[in-house]
Amino acid sequence: MTALPTTDCDSGQAVARKGKTVAHPRWTIAATMLASSLAFIDGSVTNVALPAIGQELSGDAASLPWVINAYLLPLSALLLLGGAAGDHFGRKRALVTGIVLFTLASIACALAQDLAMLLAARAAQGIGAAILMPNSLGILGSSFEGEARGRAVGTWAAAGAIASAVGPPLGGWLVDSVGWRAIFYLNIPVAAAAILVAWRYVEESEKGREPLDWTGALLATAALGAITWALTLWSSHHAASTGTWIGLGAGILLLALFVMTERRLGERAMMPLALFASRPFVGLTLLTLLLYGALGGLLMLLPYLLIVGGHYSPTQAGFALLPFSIVIGTVSRLAGRLTERIGPRWPLTLGPIVTGAGFALMMRADPTASYWTSILPGIAVIALGMAGAVAPLTTAVLSSVDERHTGTASGFNSAIARTGGLVATAVAGAVIAVSAAELTAAFQAAAIVAAVLAVASGLVALFTLESGTPAAAPAAP
Repeated sequence: MTALPTTDCDSGQAVARKGKTVAHPRWTIAATMLASSLAFIDGSVTNVALPAIGQELSGDAASLPWVINAYLLPLSALLLLGGAAGDHFGRKRALVTGIVLFTLASIACALAQDLAMLLAARAAQGIGAAILMPNSLGILGSSFEGEARGRAVGTWAAAGAIASAVGPPLGGWLVDSVGWRAIFYLNIPVAAAAILVAWRYVEESEKGREPLDWTGALLATAALGAITWALTLWSSHHAASTGTWIGLGAGILLLALFVMTERRLGERAMMPLALFASRPFVGLTLLTLLLYGALGGLLMLLPYLLIVGGHYSPTQAGFALLPFSIVIGTVSRLAGRLTERIGPRWPLTLGPIVTGAGFALMMRADPTASYWTSILPGIAVIALGMAGAVAPLTTAVLSSVDERHTGTASGFNSAIARTGGLVATAVAGAVIAVSAAELTAAFQAAAIVAAVLAVASGLVALFTLESGTPAAAPAAP
């Protein structure tokens, strides 16, 4: 992930907003790629290490999903605040702060002696990621415009997708050769490079004066935490208990309080409800929740299926996902350029539908059969569909709001994507809880659900986005 991207906007100085220029366009893109790669790598590499972590730290079907969700929960809930913090304090400062926190938490993960310590450190990682992720994208959104922004975002999206898929084979090799703790030490050199490049070359954004919405952040975290806990409890026991219903009820109540708080704060809220006056923005939000929910469940369950059900080594399970990175890395930038010319509607309609077809192919997945005929076709088609959707989705979200809200909008969209993964991981405990003999059938049933969600997300784009132009921005207040 240290190689510099070679984009057309690197020639000379890229066009920036308000008539300004970006003094170091290549390094600006490189800094955002390195920073976001931390979160993307960590979000994918841990999936391969789950069986090893469970064995050493005595994790069961109820606790193992929390190795993923302890990270996703603060990441989902605080991404909105992280984006707003960048708008308030400056995106460069927020980016570096997030990287430092993420790195310290990674070291704590590697040193954890029991599951409770690991979960606490994973939560701290999630907080760091919630700060660095929206600001890496916010820096691109506020630095470039037009086709230059499309190319920059396409490069960023391709790098993130590659990091997400390269993480599993690299992490699997580390688990096999060194141990699962090594996957967290992997973040240190990448973080050091990201801090150095950002500090030296990224220009600071203008700072806002509005106070941060701490009340909204706490309510969102509590609401998602209650819902996630309830879903994990239900899925791990295959039954809804009194605790499950209490957790769901509390989560829904807290979500209602969150919406009321955001409405009262108006434009001072970390999630201004005025953004939802735009039909395309609402459509993009629903599309993101459905599509990334489907993808998050697969990326967690497939390595587990291969290791537990097919007796793959962690390295083999990691390499099984490698075609995902090859396809996305090849196609994402092209999709970003295409979106700037024809608009996001058709890429965001066809991409998810193709992804759904890939999930449907996963209904044939059998970890004891040939990888080339049982697993690879589904992975390749899923990657092709996602490659057609990732960059167009990101570009459409940034185009749907004015410059003042780029950090907030990118944070919200990332939060929705992680929330989809959060819910999927909680429900995926139902698959992890079954016996090895039943694992394949349970995975195939999950693939059916994922296929339906992906196709539904494509239909949302078809009926909510306009043809030929980027998503319309809501009126500025």
